[in-house]
Amino acid sequence: MQIKDLSNHLFWDVDIHKINFDKNKKLIIQRTLDYGLLSDWKIIIDYYGIKEITTTAVSLKDLDMKSVSLISLLSGIPRNKFLCYTTKQLTPKHWNF
Repeated sequence: MQIKDLSNHLFWDVDIHKINFDKNKKLIIQRTLDYGLLSDWKIIIDYYGIKEITTTAVSLKDLDMKSVSLISLLSGIPRNKFLCYTTKQLTPKHWNF
């Protein structure tokens, strides 16, 4: 399994030849959770396993709420335990007049 097996649209801003599955784990997991296809999900689940994906997702500050909900459902960890969930709750948005 190689990084080139993942969808090209996940790494639009990064040189795909310099990405390493182990060194860039957070980037790969975040991009796959937020923008990945089902085939991308299968690749990271086969490589990392759901436990490692969950552990990494809990520590990410910038993860889409839909991704958080899915990982929360798969792992049984409440959404309020995810760092991105608590960070977004502490940062109020500007009022829209």
